[in-house]
Amino acid sequence: MSKKIVTVGEVALGRAPVAVQSMTTVKTSDVAASVAQILRMEEAGCDLARVAVLDEEDARAIGRVREGVHVPIVADIHFSAKLAVLAVESGADKLRVNPGNIGGERELAYVADCLKRHGVPVRVGANTGSIEKEALARYGRSARALVGSALNNVAAFERHGVENIVISVKASDVPLTVEAYSLLARQTDYPLHLGVTEAGVGRMGVVKSSVGIGSLLLGGVGDTIRVSLSSDPVEEVYAAHDILRACGLEKGYVEVVACPTCGRCRYDCMGLAARVSERVARVRTPLKVAVMGCVVNGPGEAKDCDLGIAGGGEYCVLFERDAAPVRVPAAEAEAAFFRRLEELLAERGNGR
Repeated sequence: MSKKIVTVGEVALGRAPVAVQSMTTVKTSDVAASVAQILRMEEAGCDLARVAVLDEEDARAIGRVREGVHVPIVADIHFSAKLAVLAVESGADKLRVNPGNIGGERELAYVADCLKRHGVPVRVGANTGSIEKEALARYGRSARALVGSALNNVAAFERHGVENIVISVKASDVPLTVEAYSLLARQTDYPLHLGVTEAGVGRMGVVKSSVGIGSLLLGGVGDTIRVSLSSDPVEEVYAAHDILRACGLEKGYVEVVACPTCGRCRYDCMGLAARVSERVARVRTPLKVAVMGCVVNGPGEAKDCDLGIAGGGEYCVLFERDAAPVRVPAAEAEAAFFRRLEELLAERGNGR
């Protein structure tokens, strides 16, 4: 099934690359705070920034927020057609609304006419907290109910001539999320917004999002993603890029391969791996480096890396792709490794 392309600002959803988005946690009408948070999100690699619109003050502030940032702004609105229209007229690049709670046909037509007039796309869908009563009664809390509700929402806008649509079907339950998106992908050619909603705090939130979003991306499903964490939105952006990298969908970074270590390790492998990762965290140069625990199989396992190190007792081995390994005294190995890493980054044009 060929994919429809939906353009949000200058970001095209429906073709590679997969876009990363997050959502601010401050009041949108606090323009300075909103702009500052979005700029931090941009620096981390955010492609789309979503903001909550709770009142007219928030809706009217969107234009001023938009002027201070570089990424498209998505206005998140519920229960008010008036606020949806005001957000678009104030400069929102995309709406997130639920046709089921925006009002009746008259209010829906009001929003639809505004979207068409301004050429602004809309994301609609369902999550486990907003499954329509009919679908819930028929299918229960299931993937079929989520997809049925989402497609009903899509049909509501299509009746009014809106086809610039992105769809989502989120749940906090990972298997349910994956099942719903997989089912939806077989039934529509609209771009899909992926996410495990209310994923939670810290490690578990990242794990749930990685399993859910990652498995869908590996199956070819998904056009834009948000990692929904109870934390700083910048952390959501970093986690989203990590998922894309793990899925092989993002190449412009330094991949650090690190040994889990064992009793054979005789140097600070874990510490060095952490220091290397910190050094290259913001680098946008495709490079693969390895920090391995010992010389038993480290060089062999990492033979496809551009640069690697493996430890021994009194010495370490530095190795590069298609080059003979070089022995370095253990006390000098870390400095030698970092010198060569800086040379490779400089040669490839990005030493940041």
